[in-house]
Amino acid sequence: MALLPVTEALQRLLDDVEPLPAETVPLHEAFERVLAEPVTALRTQPPFDASAMDGYAVRATDLARTPGRLSVIGTAPAGHGFTGMVGEGQAVRIFTGAPVPAGADTIVIQENVRDLGEGQIEILEPVQHGRHIRRAGLDFRTGDRLLDRGRVLDAAALSLVACANQPSVSVVRRPLVAIIATGDELVLPGSTPGPDQIIASNAFGVAAAAHAVHARSLDLGIAADRADAITTLVHKAVNAGADVIVTLGGASVGDHDLVHDVLTREGMALDFWKVAMRPGKPLMFGRMGKIRCLGLPGNPVASLICSQLFLKPLLARLGGRDFRQDIRAAKAGAPMAANDRRQDYVRATVREEDGELIATPFSIQDSSMLRMLADADGLIVREPHAPALDTGGSCHVLMLR
Repeated sequence: MALLPVTEALQRLLDDVEPLPAETVPLHEAFERVLAEPVTALRTQPPFDASAMDGYAVRATDLARTPGRLSVIGTAPAGHGFTGMVGEGQAVRIFTGAPVPAGADTIVIQENVRDLGEGQIEILEPVQHGRHIRRAGLDFRTGDRLLDRGRVLDAAALSLVACANQPSVSVVRRPLVAIIATGDELVLPGSTPGPDQIIASNAFGVAAAAHAVHARSLDLGIAADRADAITTLVHKAVNAGADVIVTLGGASVGDHDLVHDVLTREGMALDFWKVAMRPGKPLMFGRMGKIRCLGLPGNPVASLICSQLFLKPLLARLGGRDFRQDIRAAKAGAPMAANDRRQDYVRATVREEDGELIATPFSIQDSSMLRMLADADGLIVREPHAPALDTGGSCHVLMLR
């Protein structure tokens, strides 16, 4: 099978991917969720003409000239409106958020009022008709469309939904990715490895990549290099309702690479399994009914770079989100050799100098070396057959942080 270009592999991976079905959640569980349906107002806000300031509710015609004296006939705190009528020469002590009493048409702020005692006040400054009143429906009215489908519910949006008297919202279900590591050589962190074993690390990075796009993850552990062991964990993933199954290692063509055979027996239709990229060539993708199956390479760096390039966009689209790689123009901080037919993702440090980004590749790019990926600010993207690049030459860098 010929190597598939990265852009074509990503296109085939995302082909026909639509947001998952909706679910209704209470507002306290809705932060950063994606709306599946528009939100409309169930009430008018404010529901009445309300005072915007602490002061006195008055009739503007009584204060054509200032100073002017008025009689205070009551008090209107927030939540307890004054039920009487403000007549000629009268005022009501009012607080922010309280309904404007009948007959009043203006609020005089308390700083412009002198208390004369015995229920009398003096207005010290001229007043403008309608001043400091929030009219009913100033923010929105019943039936108004407040938020559109696809909106990510941030703090302001959640507060708006609550203000509209909606106790819950319809949101896109968060995708679930089940992660299956494979290999007799792997043991969990904290274990004592045997003489031929290593610590399994990839699942933690893949789960973090899923969480970064607000997906859920289910780590099913390590399957031994036996078809029955892998099959057992695949069944667990299916029974858990996984939308995506990610396998780590075992998806190449070696004698012990059993993942493809197991998934095929379970009904997976293979789409592709070799991509023209470095690191990450032995990337496998197929569909098992509605479940997407993504076989990542066993090498840690390759696994995480493939998660960035393929898993994140897939999970984001399933979750109703827009996802774009942060790719920026830069200058090379060191010379780079001509490239072959594979697209390279070269770990690099990135700094800003005189308003330009300088991306300097690490001298060693072995796909087993996680430390350099942790130290890297980005990945220099080298197109297939790109010519040699001198220091200061133009390049593009996929920012990681």
